[in-house]
Amino acid sequence: MRVLVTGSAGFIGSALTEALTARGDEVVGVDLMLPEAHGPADAPAGTHRLDVRDAEAWSDLLAGVDVVCHQAALVGAGVRVADLPHYASHNDHGTAALLAAMHGAGVRRLVLASSMVVYGEGRYDCPDHGPRPVRPRSVARLEAGDFENHCDLCDAVLRWQLVEESAALDPRSAYAASKLAQEHYASAWARQADGAVVALRYHNVYGPGMPRDTPYSGVAAMFRSSLERGEAPQVFEDGGQARDFVHVSDVARANLAAVLTVAGEATGSLAAYNVCSGTPVTIGEVARLVARGSGSALAPEVTGGFRLGDVRHVVASPELARRELGFTAQVSPSAGLPEFATAPLRS
Repeated sequence: MRVLVTGSAGFIGSALTEALTARGDEVVGVDLMLPEAHGPADAPAGTHRLDVRDAEAWSDLLAGVDVVCHQAALVGAGVRVADLPHYASHNDHGTAALLAAMHGAGVRRLVLASSMVVYGEGRYDCPDHGPRPVRPRSVARLEAGDFENHCDLCDAVLRWQLVEESAALDPRSAYAASKLAQEHYASAWARQADGAVVALRYHNVYGPGMPRDTPYSGVAAMFRSSLERGEAPQVFEDGGQARDFVHVSDVARANLAAVLTVAGEATGSLAAYNVCSGTPVTIGEVARLVARGSGSALAPEVTGGFRLGDVRHVVASPELARRELGFTAQVSPSAGLPEFATAPLRS
């Protein structure tokens, strides 16, 4: 199969390119090589150094392509209002331009890298009132050290539940809004162009080849960098935020399954799947696991600090991906995070 991968030189894109090549697929790699993601490194051999926002200018690369895996994106929380145009340009406009070029080239199969951030806050139940929606946490409560979400009816602390793909979508940052926009553009394209889309909602991805000390690093890499400097990892809030951390090798495997799945999907549709380990872990525990793997005796420092726009708990259900994609993660956080402490990173 001939597969065009955008963001092919990135953390996930390079792991996916390697997995596709090992399976015998022909990969056409495209990457803008943004300095925020790649540092001073040159594009790997064979990479077309191009911008997805100009996809119609290089649409000849789409000739003979069976599936596009769209990994390219500006990532990070996007906590400043001034960040909005950057996310809209790279993620929203870039995806729209790519879809238009695919239509012109007659390519009708897309695997889209989406994200768990489209859910906003996760799913919560009140002990007395059952499932409840949650509003953004107030600054006053955060400053008082109350980091939990509360029932809108009785003010009880809400309990997190696994988030399924059918959950309400409620993006709460510039990045999150742009990832949901990508799904909406792809869904509209599927209907209008008679295409098919598999959107993979990645949870917290980590592993070898992760960039070091950039907006693309992720919290596990930041904890590791602190330990390497001889500093205790700084944990926001109380460290009790629940997440799902999924190894990059498992993300590549999910993409391989999605490439095969989308080739057989009915056109005019978008199917979304959580890509996760299926094993919840708190941010405090992530810091402890990385410290354990590094051999450091430094205990994480829980700062009580917070960032507006952060969500409290987002933990995914892996069941739909298991049933429909045949994907189950192979690396648990308890094994993968200590190993990550000494894995090779990119500069």
